[in-house]
Amino acid sequence: MSSLSKALQSSDFVVTSELTPPKGLDLAPLLDKATLLKPHVSAINLTESHAARMAMDPVAVGHLMLDHGVEPIVQMTSRDKNRLAIQASILGASALGISNLVFMGGDPPENGDHPDAKPVFDLFASQLLGAVRALNSGTDLNGNALNKSTEIFAGAVVNPGASDPGAEIENLHRKIDGGAEFFQTQAVYDVSAFSAFLDKARSSKPILAGIIPIKSVKMAQYMNERIPGVDIPDHLIEKIAAAGDDKEAIAKISIGIAASTIRELRSVTRGGHVMAIGWEQYIPQILEQSQT
Repeated sequence: MSSLSKALQSSDFVVTSELTPPKGLDLAPLLDKATLLKPHVSAINLTESHAARMAMDPVAVGHLMLDHGVEPIVQMTSRDKNRLAIQASILGASALGISNLVFMGGDPPENGDHPDAKPVFDLFASQLLGAVRALNSGTDLNGNALNKSTEIFAGAVVNPGASDPGAEIENLHRKIDGGAEFFQTQAVYDVSAFSAFLDKARSSKPILAGIIPIKSVKMAQYMNERIPGVDIPDHLIEKIAAAGDDKEAIAKISIGIAASTIRELRSVTRGGHVMAIGWEQYIPQILEQSQT
């Protein structure tokens, strides 16, 4: 049983985080961040070619993180692999000691640094989860026997700010039926709206609310305009704008906003998923402030 699954069975508020594998072979910066975060989080997501920008395979990075005593959650997308390749990757991850996988479609290749790459999208996320369920039970997706079954703790993603919340809730339940054991969400800035979504969703599985610190007014505007389901309220943007160009002041305000959000979430959901996007050094401070 993974440490993450044990944590989610406890009464504690569970925190995960996220790191992006490098475009190249130098893993020192990522492993330094993982070591920094280790005392503060239950596990760390490793993205798979985030935003369709080619990077090191997260399965390899996850195996090396285990060598440093840090539990990974490896993201797997259907963007680049058909059902043969994705099952092969799941088996490989399991053989390398990786217990936690989270499944999603992935960003279209035309948005990334290889826009001419051919997308695959052979399986929906719920079908990817079905493949894990099969592998955990001792067969492949087509019912062919394995010589040893996997023991994967599978997760998925959900967007509480989706434009069609009813369809998003239906998809969440398809993923639960497919075998999802936990969920991580898009960034949450309005806890009351998120709580209302949870009431409607009635998920039987734990949901970790996404937290992305606001690094600048420009970032906030970009997220509101370009990232589906994200709505950073004007009053939060105004707080960041009040700091002007003072980077330390911006960081202090942003840390306070993130900590306040997590503090509110503690009575609403089972945990948080902090995606600091280059501000990982502030995560310990955010979590410390969220407890006061």
